[in-house]
Order: sequence, then structure tokens, then C-alpha cells
Amino acid sequence: MKDYLPPIEAALDRYSGTFDLPELFLRSMRYSLLSGGKRIRACLCLACCELMGGQAEDAMPFACALEMIHAYSLIHDDLPAMDNDDMRRGKPSSHKAFGEANAILAGDGLLTMAMRLLCDVAGQKAAKKAILQGALEMAAGQSLDLNVTARDLASLQHIHDYKTGALFRAACLSGAYRGGANEAQVDHIRAFADKLGLLFQMTDDLLDQEKDEAEGKLTYVTLLGAAETRRRIDALAADIRGIMGAYEGEAAAYLLALTDRIATRKA
Repeated sequence: MKDYLPPIEAALDRYSGTFDLPELFLRSMRYSLLSGGKRIRACLCLACCELMGGQAEDAMPFACALEMIHAYSLIHDDLPAMDNDDMRRGKPSSHKAFGEANAILAGDGLLTMAMRLLCDVAGQKAAKKAILQGALEMAAGQSLDLNVTARDLASLQHIHDYKTGALFRAACLSGAYRGGANEAQVDHIRAFADKLGLLFQMTDDLLDQEKDEAEGKLTYVTLLGAAETRRRIDALAADIRGIMGAYEGEAAAYLLALTDRIATRKA
């Protein structure tokens, strides 16, 4: 099975290290950007590019921009004014390591670094627009999560379609556009991304069930119950297998395997 992680990590290190910036500012950005993680969004971007017949390396700037945007969102999400999390991926969160003000600036810097990276790619308007739209929708989802109380399944799904689903769509669509997808293929990839984003959120809710219940948080599990949430996860995975049935090759196999890993993940 193809492993996209090593080239993604190398590219993130390379791209983020090329900017001539104050040492603390750059170090705080790289602290969060290079702290590991599954790199799901970057992997989706590269795999969708290859699925459409493109080369993964051609989509690497988009994949890295997505990871920069995701890292900035996590820095801000961890802040005391939002989720107030002191740890991230086994390390102190950015605001614990560098202070709140520097963490805010690190997030600002990563978002701007992503935009700067996209500017260096000639053309590719549709792929760039998909990423910028995803970043905007993700921030909108954070706003909804802070300011709107979900009361039923429809309102909960609306929030997570932005907060979680937006960057999944951005990753898949930008990769597909870079790979030369036609209109019908774009529709396939959008459907795949939407289902995968929902599947990811539902498995996340299953994993955080005890914590969310203790906090009185409304989730798919608290609304539907664990058994029904699991049934819907399995149904979404089956739908994705149906979408991917139209494609062959290593990239399709990778996306199916990634779907299975997300659906059955334990952490």
C-alpha cells in the first residue's frame, strides 16, 4: 500500500523552512506544523490527484497548504477562549509552549503561509479556490460551534459539515482538480469527501463518548446512541465503496483502505 506520509513530512519541513522570519515566530509555527499527526487531509489530496491520473508531487503544494491550515485551526481551537486544551498530540499545546499571544500569531502565520504557498503555484484556479473555500467554511463551522447550540440531528450535521467536512472537501477537490478531473468525476469526489467527513466525525464522537457525555455535549452518539452511530458509520463506508467502485488502481485502493482505517480507528 502506498505511503504518502514520508514525502508529505519532508515537504512540510522544506516549505516551512524557506521563509526568512523572526526565529520565535517561525519556531512556534513549525512546532505545531511538524508535530506529527495522521496527515489525512494531505494524503487525501495526493491520492485524489493520482486517482484522476495526475502525479502526487504535482499536488504537494496543495497538500502542504491544507496541513498548514489544519495546524492553524488546531492552535486556535486549543486556546483558552475556545476548547481550552493544554495538550495536543502528546505535547503541550501551542499556547502552553509559547504563550497565548504567540500561539495566536503562530496560527495567523500558518494560515498566511498556506496562502503564500498557493500563490507560488501557476494557474490551478479551481484547486486554489477549493482550498480557500474550505478554509473559510472551516472557520465558519468553528463560529457555529461556539455560537449556535445544536438541538437536533440536522443542526448538528450542519455545524460539522462546515467544521469537519470543509477541509475534507477541500483536500479531495483540490487534488482531483490538480489531477485533471472532469465534471462528473468532481461530483464523485465531492460525494466521497462529504461521506468521509461525516464518517470521520461520527467515529470521533464514538471515541470521545465518555468525555462528551460528562461535558453534556450534543454529538451523534448522544443523539443516536452508540449502536446506531456505528450502523451509520458502516453504511457510509459501504456508500464510499460504491463510489470508489468506478475507479481502479493504487490510489483507489488507498482511499478504500483509508476509509476502513477511519471507520475502525481506536484513537
